[in-house]
Amino acid sequence: MKFLQLFGMVKPVVIGMVHVKALPGTPGSRLPVAQIIEEACHEAEIYKNAGIDGIMVENMHDIPYTFYTGPEITATMATICTAVRQACPLLPLGVQILSCANKQALAVALAAGFDFIRAEGYVFSHVADEGLVNACAGDLLRYRKAIGAEHIQIFADIKKKHSSHAVTADVSVSETAKAAEFFLSDGLILTGASTGQEADQRDLKECEKSVRIPILIGSGVTLENMEKYIDANGFIVGSHFKKDGHWSNSVEYDKVSSFMDKVKKLRK
Repeated sequence: MKFLQLFGMVKPVVIGMVHVKALPGTPGSRLPVAQIIEEACHEAEIYKNAGIDGIMVENMHDIPYTFYTGPEITATMATICTAVRQACPLLPLGVQILSCANKQALAVALAAGFDFIRAEGYVFSHVADEGLVNACAGDLLRYRKAIGAEHIQIFADIKKKHSSHAVTADVSVSETAKAAEFFLSDGLILTGASTGQEADQRDLKECEKSVRIPILIGSGVTLENMEKYIDANGFIVGSHFKKDGHWSNSVEYDKVSSFMDKVKKLRK
């Protein structure tokens, strides 16, 4: 399994989020690219020094999101990710580009030497806050093949946060998980209703019974509740590691270190 080749036998792995500052051309853009890179690398080094298992870079400050991802976003993310790889040469690294820029994320990962991406809209359609999202697995995997990036893993969100799933209300989370596995996803991501909100434990249990690929919890994991999700293959943690527990604030070393100390004890 590629997941084990990347992370080893550790379970659950912990992936910390680097939310890069708003990129050129977006409404919140204020900083020069050089400073955005510097701050991203600083947060990546905090994670590394605190003993994190992996890092994911994301352009979450580019609100409001759009399905059009300009070349300036892809180019800047590639530059940022290359710098983060240089700062963390040994850690597993991933990237997500909002919104639904999964092909661009693959291209960035390939250029920067990253190991995985987080993909939205992999199977089934849903309505997100930025509009209708259609399934992309077929096109995305063909693109991965075409650019020679098959070593880059794709972790797919299912029943994704910030979205309405009424159009697929007759498709259970376990059936969605099976579809993602059938469509060759390298792993699944389960979330709560929004950023920082807890995932439903019942969804984790259903998916564990339904698929053999890794399952990651993609929102709401904290120092206080991690035991509830300890059977998952991994945690993707952003808000909890930030000042005051808000995703837009800076990463705090002590929060990451305390979290890692506890999860290492639970692994035993």
